[in-house]
Amino acid sequence: MSLHPLTRRLMAPDITAMKRVKPVIALTSYHAHTAAIADKYCDFLLVGDSLGMVMHGFETTVPVTLDMMIVHGRAVVRGAKRALVAVDMPFGSYEESPSVAFRNASRVMKETDCGAVKLEGGRRMAETTRYLVERGIPVMGHIGLTPQSINVLGGFKTQGRTRDEWAAIEEDARALADAGAFAIVLEAMSAPLAARITEAIPIPTIGIGASSNCDGQILVMEDMLGLSPRVPKFVKKFGAVATAIEDAIRAYAEDVGERRFPAEEHTYAMKEPAPSVILPPQATKKPKKLST
Repeated sequence: MSLHPLTRRLMAPDITAMKRVKPVIALTSYHAHTAAIADKYCDFLLVGDSLGMVMHGFETTVPVTLDMMIVHGRAVVRGAKRALVAVDMPFGSYEESPSVAFRNASRVMKETDCGAVKLEGGRRMAETTRYLVERGIPVMGHIGLTPQSINVLGGFKTQGRTRDEWAAIEEDARALADAGAFAIVLEAMSAPLAARITEAIPIPTIGIGASSNCDGQILVMEDMLGLSPRVPKFVKKFGAVATAIEDAIRAYAEDVGERRFPAEEHTYAMKEPAPSVILPPQATKKPKKLST
């Protein structure tokens, strides 16, 4: 795959225009270093509230705060130069009313310089989506499995696996498209339903566990890199980063323990004759155990 040429940063209308033209490529990102790497290949980067689980060790995304999203959003925007950066609105920051959502979303836009926000929910978020878009805030929708609602859903459950669920989910997608969303994430959704929604709406569908029928794909970066210990069924591991990290740390610990690191090439020479240095003796005896 060729790298993207240097150009202006993509915007929400650019992502919308990719429907039926090219697959939209996206990943989550939470800090500047990975953003700079992914920026070469991705059309948009999502600062997902999954950072609560991936970066902070929470069991769900529910505890994530607006301030956390802003800190990570700033870092990703600094790291990425071309890709659109979208930031998740965390649980409790937008559900109360359209005006509260605008207050918090405008803060995210101003303090991170991101290009869009993402809201979870279908028809119930249509009014809020329209309110934000009319006031200059691009909105990405998110339907199917909505992780912020797992306490109501009863866990991370696949959506649309029976036909009697389809109508409501399709209505969610149409409502968001009609309200002005520029794209919609379809999460953990049956393949036939994802295909049906993709064909029915004029904006791109971004799949995460919703099959290749979608207009684009996104994964949690740490999941696809092989850094997360447990991942959903829909994740393909494209790397083995956890193993690479452990191998590097083990080698570092061994070199430090054997005084192989730092070597001479890792130290700074004196500009004048150096005084004699007496190195501490190597430990030859095992430490005595403390009595209990």
